Amino acid sequence: MTPKHFLSAAAIVLNEHNEILLIRGPERGWEMPGGVVEEGESLKHAAIRETKEESGIDIEVTKFCGVFQNVTQSICNTLFLGRPVGGELTTSSESLEVGFFPIEIALEMVTFLNFRQRIALCLDEANHPFYVDFSE
Repeated sequence: MTPKHFLSAAAIVLNEHNEILLIRGPERGWEMPGGVVEEGESLKHAAIRETKEESGIDIEVTKFCGVFQNVTQSICNTLFLGRPVGGELTTSSESLEVGFFPIEIALEMVTFLNFRQRIALCLDEANHPFYVDFSE
């Protein structure tokens, strides 16, 4: 049997004002940029590419934070911290709105599943690296 797991990478991007980069997707609302890792691509590069595609922002990954694994759906999401190094805020087919928001406001805006928990764990470096095993 061929293994069938979805591996994704996401970035929590903080600018010089300590604001978080969020995108508003058509299905899940506000979230951090991220997506499926392509064949032959590193986790880090996937986070950089997805952030650029979804927000227009070029980032530098500064730290690996941890992993969220949904065992029942065979999904493994890797999370990184990053900082903007270029680009301009731009929407895409995957993002209806994009912007940088103060941490407290950003956490209130993110409501999909456990995405708020993912961001909070990434922002608390005492927890790094973390591994969260959950089922939906």
